[in-house]
Amino acid sequence: MLAWVVERVAAAPDVREVVLLVPEGARDEPLRRLAAQLGFRCVSGPEEDVLDRFRKAVWQLAADPILRITADCPLADAEVIGQVIDHYGSTGADYASVATGALPKEAGLRRYPDGLDAEVVGAAVLETAWREATDPFEREHVLAFVWRRPERFRLAWLEAEEDMGDERWTVDHEADLAFVRAVYARLAPLGPFGYREVRALLEREPELRSLNSALRVG
Repeated sequence: MLAWVVERVAAAPDVREVVLLVPEGARDEPLRRLAAQLGFRCVSGPEEDVLDRFRKAVWQLAADPILRITADCPLADAEVIGQVIDHYGSTGADYASVATGALPKEAGLRRYPDGLDAEVVGAAVLETAWREATDPFEREHVLAFVWRRPERFRLAWLEAEEDMGDERWTVDHEADLAFVRAVYARLAPLGPFGYREVRALLEREPELRSLNSALRVG
């Protein structure tokens, strides 16, 4: 699944390099070996303080801006990633994110499926978050310090053509993984695919949604 994530992100336009950020310690050595096998650079950092892990990587790589994709998004869409990068640049925002089903309907945004998440932020803003964030939630979720403070930072959300936020394509449970494996089994043999192909598949085989429907919150 992790290989799917990094390979899909690498296919996105304007992504110069994909780097795998993993926890320190022997337990995650298989992830470092996987990165080497796939030809991607790897940076290790604190397990709980993921914000510090990101800051370490930014300093090592001199990256600016930074695109963040979480490892539970094996259906990440290269086109959508490219669009959120463009959205960050064109709006002059401090932070840009794909609006997905991870956001509540009450946010009033046209959301992509949960699992197409991607965030873009400048190195200076990430440095501010690293320096000031003390809440463990904000240290773990990296950019929460930024999006929790719309009065301080300019936020921009990439919206979909229509709301698709009730679709659950992220992987947090075994049922989610079963759903994603079913999607890959049907679409991967046909070549590269994005969210439009997944939606078309679900129109043809709506029963696939039942694989993880108990986890869907809308």
